[in-house]
Amino acid sequence: MENRGEGRKGEQKGPVMPPKIEPFVPIQGHDPRELKSWAKRTGFVSTFSGETERSMGSRKESNGKKNYENVGFERGLDLEKGVLEKNGSVSPKIEIDPILGRTRNRGIEIEPVSGSGGRRVDDWNSVVRGENETPGNRKAESTLGSTNAARLDEHKENANGPVNVNGHGTNNLVVEQKKDDGNSGQENVTNVYTDGDDPGDAGVWHLQKKMKCGLRDNPGYVPLILYGLQHYLSLAGSLIFIPVIIVPAMGGTDKDTATVISTMLLLSGITTILHTYFGTRLPLVQGSSFVYLAPALVILNSREFRNLSENRFRHIMRELQGAIIVGSIFQCILGFSGLVSLLLRYINPIVVAPTIAAVGLAFFSYGFPQAAACVEISLPEILLVLIFALYLRGISVFGHRFFRIYAVPLSVVIIWAYAFFLTAGGAYNYKGCSPDIPSSNILKDACIKHAYTMKHCRTDVSDAMRTAAWVRIPYPLQWGIPIFRLRTSIIMIVVSLVASVDSIGTYHTASIRVNAEAPTPGVVSRGIGLEGFCSVLAGLWGSGTGSTTLTENVHTVDITKVANRKVVEIGAIFLILFSFIGKVGAILASIPQALAAAVLCFIWALVVALGLSALQYTQATSFRNITIVGVSLFLGLSIPAYFQQYLTETSMILPSYLIPYSAASDGPVHSGSKEFDFAANALLSMNMVVTFLIAFLLDNTVPGSRQERGVYIWSNTENVTTDPSSLSDYDLPSKVSRCFRWAKCLGVQ
Repeated sequence: MENRGEGRKGEQKGPVMPPKIEPFVPIQGHDPRELKSWAKRTGFVSTFSGETERSMGSRKESNGKKNYENVGFERGLDLEKGVLEKNGSVSPKIEIDPILGRTRNRGIEIEPVSGSGGRRVDDWNSVVRGENETPGNRKAESTLGSTNAARLDEHKENANGPVNVNGHGTNNLVVEQKKDDGNSGQENVTNVYTDGDDPGDAGVWHLQKKMKCGLRDNPGYVPLILYGLQHYLSLAGSLIFIPVIIVPAMGGTDKDTATVISTMLLLSGITTILHTYFGTRLPLVQGSSFVYLAPALVILNSREFRNLSENRFRHIMRELQGAIIVGSIFQCILGFSGLVSLLLRYINPIVVAPTIAAVGLAFFSYGFPQAAACVEISLPEILLVLIFALYLRGISVFGHRFFRIYAVPLSVVIIWAYAFFLTAGGAYNYKGCSPDIPSSNILKDACIKHAYTMKHCRTDVSDAMRTAAWVRIPYPLQWGIPIFRLRTSIIMIVVSLVASVDSIGTYHTASIRVNAEAPTPGVVSRGIGLEGFCSVLAGLWGSGTGSTTLTENVHTVDITKVANRKVVEIGAIFLILFSFIGKVGAILASIPQALAAAVLCFIWALVVALGLSALQYTQATSFRNITIVGVSLFLGLSIPAYFQQYLTETSMILPSYLIPYSAASDGPVHSGSKEFDFAANALLSMNMVVTFLIAFLLDNTVPGSRQERGVYIWSNTENVTTDPSSLSDYDLPSKVSRCFRWAKCLGVQ
């Protein structure tokens, strides 16, 4: 009783104390997973380092097959909670965007104690964005790279290039966590996150897959030869099928098709070697791009060439050669003068993505309509290449994902053999219709349709094997002197600009795939200028299209895990040797047209997908971005359709799949100048040109932050000052570099 009285008395005399509040979670016996679930619902972020480590440990246990220590989690770092500073304060929360797979900075959810000395929010924002503008931030990055180099090499799976810090979440993000938990031996903990392509790791940043052959590796001559053949076999469809399309449309014979294929192989080999030595020096294959296919079809379907019968192929080829040379000279000036550095300020993923996608979508009227001429072989080809590339992509044969790498060449060989047996078995007999009489001279409608179908299905309709020489070296001006005309030159100048935009996006994506620093604007200028020079060679030799970086090459590097200059160069040497054997081009020219069109349906779809994948560098869920991409793609298809309606007698002369490319002579633009009218109607009838113009205009006029637009972070001179070796992958050979030290705009060091 006395105690109670004393207690009451003390309460009356002393100040009123608040009731004791129990902790949210018991100190002992709690389940970290239950805490994690509770924290997600309430938004609570703990400041206890012990809970961070225990929560991370429970995550390791709950994911039996997933070991996060392999991606840099030496100490507990919970992406749900943020990074704990040395004194226990909370740094900004870094989480993974579930859609984009990139970082988002949500700021500090619990304010740090005043005077704690934690990193300021502005500093963290600059690190997460990759915009280290202050000297303190640059010093911190330099300290991070030097102090933890050994630990970083231990954890990253690929040692072929430096780890990048990119504010767009596509390159590697390095976060340094410092703790003082009483253990003197644990001072700095470096956690490395990167994005990858393993579908099982969606939402988790991890290192790029280990390259079988890195940028500077030297595995030996035998592996290099095997990797080189593998690299070009996976790109076979992009290298050889363009002549199969344009040469017959130009009125060329099977022998002409074989000659053009051999010419393309030679030019692809030469230009690839030039690019790996004097261009960006990335392992990128140069070849005839689909960017130049649409303008070639537009020019060859102009009115003056429709009724031309004698030497039609040579006349059109000379016209294309002159236009390609003029457009390529413009591209050379654009690159070697350094003007590309100015253009880079306005070329962002929002412009690149729909432009490349429109290149593939432009041929929807040709793809399946041409393949449907012989559904017996085209449908099995489409199904087989999809099965190999998608359903069987994870199957390994002797350590190689055989079906994924060789999806196109393997499916072509199988279906080609199948078509050969159908032809030999009599399935494609002409049934009384003479195959030697042109379809236009046959009076019977049944014979007209049947002869057309048989020409696309049979494997013995080509006489290239009989007429082609065993040894033939393609030479410049083999078709005659090029013809230079203003209207076609204007078309190719604009198309060369679109091709440059295509290559700019490919350079950035390829540098990420090979774990290299982003190229400097000077290196990009050097690459674009050299592509223009290579296209001049293509115009002189007469391949029918210009030469540029193959967008599909990025996909090849990604699936083969081979990113080595020597591999690409050895493969290019094989292409040059094959180009001298005329029978090689003849064999490729004898591929049935329906089979080639079926393969191109897959390749063009892949180009569309690779183009849209550039949106990963932006905030793809932004209303601004999705509106610009959607509007540019829709109008890029709809406006050319309007120009293609102005047809007079064209529908009676041309096949249906070539009608969309005949608007140059019959379009609605009538200014009084025939040259200008032809060029304007031709450009506005091409999907990729209209898409590029609309996307370029909208992206550079509609307000948006750098993060929202996904502005490419190109390496600058500060990188060279702080770490000269970081850009050594792009350095020219020493002798060449000494000769061109004056060319600062080309990134020559």
